[in-house]
Amino acid sequence: MDVSRFKAEVLPLKNKLYRFALNIVKDEELAKDVVQECLIKVWEKRSEVNLIQNLEAWCMQITRNKALDKLRSKHVKKTDLFEVEFDTRKERDTPYVMTERGDLMTRIKDLIDALPDRQREVMQLRDIEGLAYKEIAEALEIDINLVKTNLFRARRKLKESLIKVDAYGL
Repeated sequence: MDVSRFKAEVLPLKNKLYRFALNIVKDEELAKDVVQECLIKVWEKRSEVNLIQNLEAWCMQITRNKALDKLRSKHVKKTDLFEVEFDTRKERDTPYVMTERGDLMTRIKDLIDALPDRQREVMQLRDIEGLAYKEIAEALEIDINLVKTNLFRARRKLKESLIKVDAYGL
């Protein structure tokens, strides 16, 4: 791999890698460090890149491993840093609608954070990052059926929790 291929194929992944790392470490600066270490490792292993079938999944796997290493080594305290923009029509929204949306996103973030680690990782990679099941299986080094099972359970638990909260108004 030369510099131009690195810039064309690996650097465009940095934002996706950052979001994935941030989901794991819950700290913006630490997530940036994880992504930087991942990019360095990819560059150092550039002679082996031609043997890799899915570069994106490989980078995700490196990012996950680096992020987990950071958590283990630093005993990082998790913080609340999840923000999602899902509607670009803000100028037409009333303050009430914006508050409702913010509350919903906070509830969803809390529910996702309460999921078991594996379910949370699979949901992040599939529903937020848009990876295919096979790519997730490669990135997390698990069987594709386990990916599907974890995603199903995560979505079901999220749905049940949202329905329960809405039904009881809590």
